[in-house]
Amino acid sequence: MRRYLMWSVGLLAYIVAVFHRSSLGVAGVAAAERLGVGTALLSMLSVAQLAVYAGMQIPVGVLLDRFGSRRLLAAGGLLMLAGQLVFAFAGDVGTAIAARVLIGVGDAMTFISVLRIVALWFPPRRNPLMVQLTGMVGQLGALSSAVPLVLLLRHAGWTTTFLASAVLGAVAVVLVVTSLRDHPEPANLPDDPSSLSVTAIQPDKSEITPISDLSDMSGMHEDAARGRVKRDLGLRNSWAHPGTRLGLWTHFVTQFSGTVFALLWGYPFLTQGEGLAPDTAALLLSLLTIGGLLMGPLIGHFCGRLPYHRSNLVLGIVGASALAWTAVLLWPGRAPLWLLVVLVLVLTVNGPGSMIGFDYARSFNPADRIGGATGIVNVGGFVASIVLIVAVGVLLDLQTAPGADHPSLAAFRWAFAVQYPLWGFGAVQVYRYRRTTRRRVAAEDLTLAVA
Repeated sequence: MRRYLMWSVGLLAYIVAVFHRSSLGVAGVAAAERLGVGTALLSMLSVAQLAVYAGMQIPVGVLLDRFGSRRLLAAGGLLMLAGQLVFAFAGDVGTAIAARVLIGVGDAMTFISVLRIVALWFPPRRNPLMVQLTGMVGQLGALSSAVPLVLLLRHAGWTTTFLASAVLGAVAVVLVVTSLRDHPEPANLPDDPSSLSVTAIQPDKSEITPISDLSDMSGMHEDAARGRVKRDLGLRNSWAHPGTRLGLWTHFVTQFSGTVFALLWGYPFLTQGEGLAPDTAALLLSLLTIGGLLMGPLIGHFCGRLPYHRSNLVLGIVGASALAWTAVLLWPGRAPLWLLVVLVLVLTVNGPGSMIGFDYARSFNPADRIGGATGIVNVGGFVASIVLIVAVGVLLDLQTAPGADHPSLAAFRWAFAVQYPLWGFGAVQVYRYRRTTRRRVAAEDLTLAVA
């Protein structure tokens, strides 16, 4: 039961981080009015936040392996709290960007810290499911920033809304500091934890699932491992393994469409482009989160039972996303509500699909470098999201006539078409590193070992 308590505390911190991250999505229109900016400058708020998030992933991963989850979660929570306080009183775009940068840095410290808790407290066979549950239950933060935040903005105003967000962050920090422990207590473990590391591989050697992060030993020996392994070498070793890069490109190609839709451009697209009422658009964004909550455990179960077909699932998710967007973008006139619901339902799989990348990071890296490997993987989807956010904002500005209240539906269609090159490039990289990983496994001639 104690492992679930530790996971719950970390999970709460992640839920609050997702709330902070997603709060701009439904506040985008209000932010544009308050700050007096167009779509391109508005996109810079999200870009600044995501750019810092992505850029901090590898440094945070190294810090995580050194200082542990508890310290990084507390530091990240304090930074996000400060960011929401600054955002509450921001009256110009420069101050607002500074606030989102603080939120981005704090957010960068959160998710991979919780994944490390999962890796050290839970046995490897349960890792895929627990990672999916972490990612999907964490999206309750996005759900809280949808309808409730819209209502609070409408009735309480900008400053009160974001001050309340800061208070929520303070509660999470207090719980982390007082309740969280990085790993279980030592108990009858061998002197050399590497002796417990095992490797599992499917019969045809197509994809490998090394089990090297056993929860009952890795955390207890992290200090000794720190003394034996230089962090820069561990990071290079993580990057050198094609399985880590397979995780990176998996995260890249699956995450960006749903993330950008939920984080910034989905709400303006639905209300200004497709003409939906604000409450209906907010409900669709909520459906995006609820659908992810349902799909996450299913995908986690699939990866746990059929780990050798994970890349096929990834490519299927990409194809389904592209197909759904094609139907919406090519529909003559405004798309019917049922088709927009179908689009949102397809996008619900994007978040769970991106979690498969972290499963690759765990599969191909030992426990003493899991933080750095996870950080490498986590860069992928957010780099793609940054590219898409900027491209959509610029294209909308270029196609919106001076003096127009908002971009046209045609402008939104051309802007969202930028997704297709990203899907194509990412899918090619997934296929490429899948083949490279399979060759690496065959060359090493790894076999099943039992501790």
